[in-house]
Amino acid sequence: MLTVGRVAEQTGLSAKAIRLYEAGGLIDPPERTPSGYRTYNDESLPVLRFIRQAQTLGLSLKEIKRILDLQREGQQPCGLVTGLLDEHLAEIDQRIADLEALRETLQAARDRADQAADRGETAVICHIIEAAPVDTD
Repeated sequence: MLTVGRVAEQTGLSAKAIRLYEAGGLIDPPERTPSGYRTYNDESLPVLRFIRQAQTLGLSLKEIKRILDLQREGQQPCGLVTGLLDEHLAEIDQRIADLEALRETLQAARDRADQAADRGETAVICHIIEAAPVDTD
């Protein structure tokens, strides 16, 4: 039997994270000593390592719980994992496109600022922002 501190050492997780995973139903509740200390068995370690690795891939605890629940029901969750990863990739692609569009807008504003400065333009507050096109989306 392992204490939460020992499990934390072996998995690279904090004791607080392990207790959070227990409270969220990601891991089974551990046995308790008569004094109330949590004790874990060796079977908890691979699940906790899986949770940690899944988080490094950007999966949320809710998504990880769905994966673990499928596995506990005797189903192979790899199809779910593939779908979740595809969703995350699409979100990242959209964020990249949004950032590229923002970069172009900022660069255009910066270019206008140089042009306005060359012409000696003045503004109520700042011509760089005042001359920027308004996005009505």
